[in-house]
Amino acid sequence: MTDHEATIDDLWSRAASLGPGDADALSAVTEVIDLLDRGDVRVAEVDDATDAVVVHEWAKRAILLLFRLRAIETVEVGPFEFADKLPLKRGFEAAGVRVVPGASARWGSYLAPGVICMPSYVNIGARVGSGTMVDTWATVGSCAQIGERVHLSGGVGIGGVLEPPQAAPVVVEDDAFIGSRCMVTEGARVGRGAVLGAGVILNPSIPVIDAETGEELSRGHVPPWCVAVQASRPRTFPGGEFHLPCVLVIKRLEEGKRHDKAHLNDVLRQHGIAT
Repeated sequence: MTDHEATIDDLWSRAASLGPGDADALSAVTEVIDLLDRGDVRVAEVDDATDAVVVHEWAKRAILLLFRLRAIETVEVGPFEFADKLPLKRGFEAAGVRVVPGASARWGSYLAPGVICMPSYVNIGARVGSGTMVDTWATVGSCAQIGERVHLSGGVGIGGVLEPPQAAPVVVEDDAFIGSRCMVTEGARVGRGAVLGAGVILNPSIPVIDAETGEELSRGHVPPWCVAVQASRPRTFPGGEFHLPCVLVIKRLEEGKRHDKAHLNDVLRQHGIAT
């Protein structure tokens, strides 16, 4: 356990007694948020040995403590007024990040070199990997872990998972493509190189089904290197038969091969779907 972990665990044990007047506690928590902001610490990661998502609870606890320890401040930008406990992230040019007017990221989020943010939002604790595009009106929620060379298309909603501290955040792995208006929430996971067609809703209650076999592959986890689309399946209840949402894997992709947008569009059009 590092000194930072031990300090945060101690503060967490007496969190109920802490407030905005606790300067020493705020200073200790601020150090950890700065580590998150620089990418030196992350909230969660995939363990290469087990392929499991490992959550660093102490880092999430630091974020929760931050909200307890900071007071609301008023910020004015031209004619706009905001009241919040956290400042916005700064230093984009030095970090090698392109941020278009209308985009914002909160302090405590990490944007790696080569990230492009169109008018969009990245929340505290989130991590966005190098070369990733956060397209127009996309949202990256608190603590979400987005890999390298990912494309989050227009209007994508990546949900935040802050509480409880042990809960796994959303993980989108390297080289994934998330189609327009997809909603990936509640600790769902998109495997490396996977493609989600437009409008897919993915969370741990949504079954992911192989279209060729009908087998349920998982709940809330789209496998690597596949194309998945929104679908539904019938379920019988006392009140009648209803169609509940599922995600359908319609094609397996060649592992390691970058997506060809024209080819993907052809694949999806065969099923009446667009990216």
